Amino acid sequence: MTSTLRIYNDHFGLAERPFTLLPDPDFLYWSESHTRAYAMLEYGMLTHAPITVITGEIGAGKTTLLRHLLRSLPEDFTVGLISNAQGNRGELLHWVLMALGVPTASDATYVQLFAQFQDFLIEEYADGRRTMLIFDEAQNLSVETLEELRMFSNINADKDELIQLVLVGQPELRDLIAQPRLVQFAQRVAAEYHLPGMTADQVQAYIGHRLAVAGADHEIFTPAACECVHLASRGVPRLVNQICDYALVYAFTDGLDVVDARVIEQVVTDRRMHGNLKMAG
Repeated sequence: MTSTLRIYNDHFGLAERPFTLLPDPDFLYWSESHTRAYAMLEYGMLTHAPITVITGEIGAGKTTLLRHLLRSLPEDFTVGLISNAQGNRGELLHWVLMALGVPTASDATYVQLFAQFQDFLIEEYADGRRTMLIFDEAQNLSVETLEELRMFSNINADKDELIQLVLVGQPELRDLIAQPRLVQFAQRVAAEYHLPGMTADQVQAYIGHRLAVAGADHEIFTPAACECVHLASRGVPRLVNQICDYALVYAFTDGLDVVDARVIEQVVTDRRMHGNLKMAG
């Protein structure tokens, strides 16, 4: 497999695999939508927004944006990253304190956990540090959990927020926040953006960008191939990556130097047949 991948890269003049599915900030393509989404993240950070919400389809690039943000945060930030947090309010506090590196007793009461949390925030603030909690896959949080997060955002010192919350999730998160029971939570959201799929032009630029980062010095995907990728993927980066990765393998095994529309159509047909891609009709 290693030999095949090396030959595949050599065949197209690539230094590395350009369409891996792993989030990698080095390959981040700044489409107009991604630029706006990141600007909203930065805006929330710089304005001390109590709650920032970023949503988008699966594979839209949300996690990659988060990783770029984490690499770019000032040193005076203390950050806790929580993915797929579940459970009751006591369990949520355990998740939060664990993410912040605060040791807790397994038998601690909610009051004790909250006191630990509040003391931690006050200590960080006194040391000139700001605390941010980032919840990835936040669409899985319950109404009760979101309401508890709103209570977290009420902890402040004079005019300063002691904690900033960033929620990142799939489109269902917007529907969840829009529920009447969460009207007070919605009122605390000071920065928000929904990340749509890329346009056809953006998909072509995205493909060219990733290939260039991987070392390509010539056009490998024809414009017609890029158009086919856009139609099949709905402009979702993860699906674009999956289709393009398969397409390079197909072209390599067929001895082709260029990926054309025919190769993309074959990839889409085969993947749909095996149920490995769920794409637009």
